[in-house]
Amino acid sequence: MAEHPNAALVRQALDSMSRGDTQGIAGALSDDVEWHEIGRAEPIRGKAALAERFGGSTEDYQITAQMHDVVANDEHAIALVEATGNRGGKSLTYRTAEIFHIRDGKITARWAFSDDTARVTEFFA
Repeated sequence: MAEHPNAALVRQALDSMSRGDTQGIAGALSDDVEWHEIGRAEPIRGKAALAERFGGSTEDYQITAQMHDVVANDEHAIALVEATGNRGGKSLTYRTAEIFHIRDGKITARWAFSDDTARVTEFFA
């Protein structure tokens, strides 16, 4: 069975994030994307604001992701991910479930949930 196009879109976006490829990420997002990060009360709104966030973050830390699975339909995708963050000579490995809303082949919203929100929030504070 062929992979759903929205699953492929999410795989490409998360792979781009792991490689620090901001253009690759931007190509997968709608202009009005809402990006909900672990431990942040407010989402990052808009492709430009998110590009600024990604551009600045690579100097402070790096996150690599290993995807366990992505399932998708015409409007949503869910990715099960094991991520490792590296910052200041320390690392943290954690698991996430990431939910994506997709419209017209672009990610319009993303929510990430961790198996240990408190540790992830503290690590990236």
